[in-house]
This record gives sequence, C-alpha cells and structure tokens, in this order.
Amino acid sequence: MSLLAADPTRSAVYRQAAERIRRADRHTAAAELDQLATEVRRSIIRMIDRAQLGHVGGDLSVTDILVTCFYGVLSVDPERPRWSGRDRFVLSKGHCAAALYSTLAHCGFFPEAELDTFMAPLSALNGHPNRIKVPGIETNTGALGHGLPVATGCALAAQLDGADWRTFVVLGDGELQEGSNWEAAMAAAHHGLSSLTAVIDRNRLQQGARTEDTNALGALDDKWRSFGWEVREVDGHDHLALLEAMSGSSTGRPVAVIAHTIKGKGVSFMEDRVEWHHKVPSPDQVEAALAELAR
Repeated sequence: MSLLAADPTRSAVYRQAAERIRRADRHTAAAELDQLATEVRRSIIRMIDRAQLGHVGGDLSVTDILVTCFYGVLSVDPERPRWSGRDRFVLSKGHCAAALYSTLAHCGFFPEAELDTFMAPLSALNGHPNRIKVPGIETNTGALGHGLPVATGCALAAQLDGADWRTFVVLGDGELQEGSNWEAAMAAAHHGLSSLTAVIDRNRLQQGARTEDTNALGALDDKWRSFGWEVREVDGHDHLALLEAMSGSSTGRPVAVIAHTIKGKGVSFMEDRVEWHHKVPSPDQVEAALAELAR
C-alpha cells in the first residue's frame, strides 16, 4: 500500500493538459511542454534547497524527457496508479528522484505540498524512488544498471500476455558502463520487444568527471545498433523531437532514444559543470537559479 494518494483535482488538470498537448499543433504543444518543464525545474531547485541534498545537475538534464514522456506519451492514470493497462515507466537513474517526484506531483499522483518533505526524516519521498511509498513508481531504483533489466522484464511480460501497454525506461549515460545494461539490451533484441523504449540522458557527465574520461562510451549509437536496437538521436531538450522519438512506431525492435542533454540545463552557472552532479546551491545561488527559470 502506498503511503501517498492521488490529488484528484490536480490529476484532472493533468488529464486535460495531456489531452490538449496531444491534440495541439506543434507550436502550441511545444510551448505548453516548455512551460511545464520550467515549473518542474523551479520545483527541483526548491526541493534540493530545503533538503540540502540531491543531484540537481542530472535532475535538470532529465526534466524535459520526463515532462514530455508523462504529458505527451504515456498512458497512465494518477488516480489508478496500478491500473493493469497502464504504460510502465522506470527511472533507472534513481538518484534523480527529485525530477521524477516533481513530475509525478504535477501530474497529480500525490499532492504537490508533499514535495516540501523531500528527503526529510520519515518522508515517503526518499532520495531514491520507492514503489511501496510513492504512487507512480514502478520499481525501486538507485543501484545503477538495474532499470533496463527490470524494464526488459516488463516488456517481455506484456509480450507473453499479448498486452498492448508499453514500457519506457530512462537511463543515465554514465550508468551504461554497467554490464547488466548490455545483457538486458541483448535479451530485449533477441525477444523482439518492440514495446520497449530506452531513453538515454546523454549529458556526458557523471560523478567526478566526464563519461569519456571515466570509461568511454564512444559511438553510442553504433553500440545500440550492434545489439539489435532501432536508434533515434535527438536534442533532449527539444520537446517535439522527444515526442516524435518516443511516440513513433518501431520496426519490430526495441528502440533506443539517445537524448543529447546538458547537465544543469536551465541554470547558466550549473550547465555542463561536473561539480553540480550533487552540489547543493547556496541561498544566493537558489535565488539566481529561480530568477533565471522565471524568464
């Protein structure tokens, strides 16, 4: 049983917004998604400021992916988080829980006021997602390299059941240095899991250094293709490109969306700076960040 419950008023607003975005012309959809992403980013800054803990750089890089996925792609119901026909979503880079919690609250999975408790003692909103405590969380993540194997299992279950729901998983690029991902990638291609989409938050930074200096990923597109996946490369901050990449039909293979992003996106002094992997902003930096995100 989850410790949090849906906010019916907010979930109704979410359903209306998601329907509007999916029916809107490209310019209108992009503008609304951009505004939602800005709201989520401002919320992330406040959450990390209150908690004095978090992973702000990765939270900000993945925000556009999460907002686009939840508002433009996923079939989910915040008031029925365990609805059997829902699409499954897994945030493998679980240390970026603040971005996911903020997105879920904006969708009405739980009241936005709960975001004030992020990482507080006894809060349901732990530093890594917990499926027992928080509606909308499919599986606990945080130990990197686990999300894609779990998502592959979800997609295989749907295939065995003849179900039409889809599975989406968002991975950090640094965690692709974990071998478990490539075992899952091989299995997903072998089974032809066309309902599985993996989105890589390719911000090129991980804790302490650049990915290519730590353990080079090289030609990431060729790696996924060699494992039998269909590959789509996009600007990870272009909502329309993300929509197209995550919504387009596959060719009978799992899809890997390589989303090129900027760590710390939206806050100039955080962008592409490795120290903001888990640095906490000072009060002056919080004020400056919120001011930038208000423009």
